[in-house]
Amino acid sequence: MPLSTFQPDRYHALLQAKQQHLAELLQPFYQGPLAIHDSPPLGFRMRAEFRFWQDGDDGWYAMFPKGQPDSPQRIDNFPVAAAQINRLMQAVRDAVLQQPLLKQRLFQVEFLCSQKREALVTLIYHRPLDDAWQAEATALASRLGCHIIGRSRRQKRVIGQDYIDETLQVMGRSLHYRQHEGSFTQPNAAVNEKMLAWACRQAGDSSGRDLLELYCGNGNFTVALADRFRRVLATEISKTSVQAARHNFAANGINNVQIARMSSEDFTIALNGERRFRRLDDEGIVLAEHDFSTVLVDPPRAGLDDGTLALLARFERIIYISCNPHTLVANLAQLAGSHQVLAAALFDQFPYTDHIETGVVLEKRN
Repeated sequence: MPLSTFQPDRYHALLQAKQQHLAELLQPFYQGPLAIHDSPPLGFRMRAEFRFWQDGDDGWYAMFPKGQPDSPQRIDNFPVAAAQINRLMQAVRDAVLQQPLLKQRLFQVEFLCSQKREALVTLIYHRPLDDAWQAEATALASRLGCHIIGRSRRQKRVIGQDYIDETLQVMGRSLHYRQHEGSFTQPNAAVNEKMLAWACRQAGDSSGRDLLELYCGNGNFTVALADRFRRVLATEISKTSVQAARHNFAANGINNVQIARMSSEDFTIALNGERRFRRLDDEGIVLAEHDFSTVLVDPPRAGLDDGTLALLARFERIIYISCNPHTLVANLAQLAGSHQVLAAALFDQFPYTDHIETGVVLEKRN
């Protein structure tokens, strides 16, 4: 992402172009109003990662223009990132240049912070890390008031902790989330709050029925939606994300959610009664006891596979969060025979890029 693309004065024009593009893509399935949820023009990213480019005694953060892996662009500040990340960028670089143990074969630096001003810095090396490195990194973590992780091949050294805790404000509620280093989290906290509020409004009050959530991650949507349903059954394949989700449910006092560590494909097989899974039995999950009214999916960029789409076609209501409008439209075409789109929204998670985050609500046709 070249720095020349960060043009706050053009932000709303760029957002309008995204809106028009998304409306055109959705037009075969939805012609109603498109809810637009904008981002702060600057300082919105709570996560950033950079190559650390070394040139003799010097070193600096670098990003690469698309398709130009041998043309590093020097990054001294990153205006789309939170102020805390920009402060840490300078402090970490100064420390690395002053301390050879921290600089030697440093390859990449990653930053993760929260609106609560908690921060974690990951230093990735092309060499083993020893106790001398740990001593220097520990001193640096103390000076900067953050957590530091050192990574190299088959090695991870943690100074402090390997996660941060975030609090999001959603419709008058404070929602608490643990975000682990290396696991996916929504990078734009302000837009994430808007996205969760939108999902809550679309879910309405379904306290007599149940919610199925596929690809729940660390429970981002689950935590916000749990009190709107009798109970929630969520699935997630990542072990780290499942651990974080369980922590987040407990931290928010949520006791009506069960989570199964399994893929959506395996869950489809289980729900169809084609095979029993010990993972469900171990969690005490009895599928026959659930009365699902709504399913929420937040799939990867590739969208949903045919088996999962067939599963979704059985539900009365679908809330679909998409990070790729093209695979979303392809999936909508497959669902058009059973469902109609009632509402759609654009969430500008990544300003100044072509990325479009979309939410749609589908209802089963009579």
